[in-house]
Amino acid sequence: MKLIVLSTPNFFVEEDQILTALFEEGLDLLHIRKPASEPVLSERLLTLIPSQYHKNIVVHNHFYLKEEYGLRGIHLSQQEPIKPRDYRGKTTCTCYTLDQLAEERKNGNHDYIFLDSIFSGITEDHRPSSFTTDQLHEAARKGHIDRKVMASGGISLENIQQLTEFGFGGAVVCGDLWQRFDVHRGLDYKSLLSHFRHLRKATE
Repeated sequence: MKLIVLSTPNFFVEEDQILTALFEEGLDLLHIRKPASEPVLSERLLTLIPSQYHKNIVVHNHFYLKEEYGLRGIHLSQQEPIKPRDYRGKTTCTCYTLDQLAEERKNGNHDYIFLDSIFSGITEDHRPSSFTTDQLHEAARKGHIDRKVMASGGISLENIQQLTEFGFGGAVVCGDLWQRFDVHRGLDYKSLLSHFRHLRKATE
């Protein structure tokens, strides 16, 4: 399975160093999601991440950054559901129900799709699990879940290996990783990198 990291919603001082280190450790894909942020801050972050990794980055905001920095693509969300008129690159999106997933898969418009709320969220503001094991197995049997669908929501080291049972092509990690580092006061991110290595091994 691919291992995808979703950024924190806010910028912090060591962010470029940590993201670069994650790529060096074998991170497959990074999704930068910074809602309500100034575009210049995303530009600065991308400038600090070595350009060799830009092809593995997808942005959720400020879509012009895709062409400006040679990124992999853009992520369409409830906040920004429409791609720019002349955009011809790769897109990704998030689905919240199996019916929505089936519809998006039928349209075939996206590079890959996040299916959200697989497990109950780790952070306080995350929604509970939306699917039963039987529902996920049935979706896989129908071909709605395959290597083009990435499991999102509540993914942790404790449950990440279960995703192979449902045929997911990847796992989207956020809270389980970032809770290993204090973005406000932390300087040492060895614990975060160590946890990432365990996640990486679990997806091999």
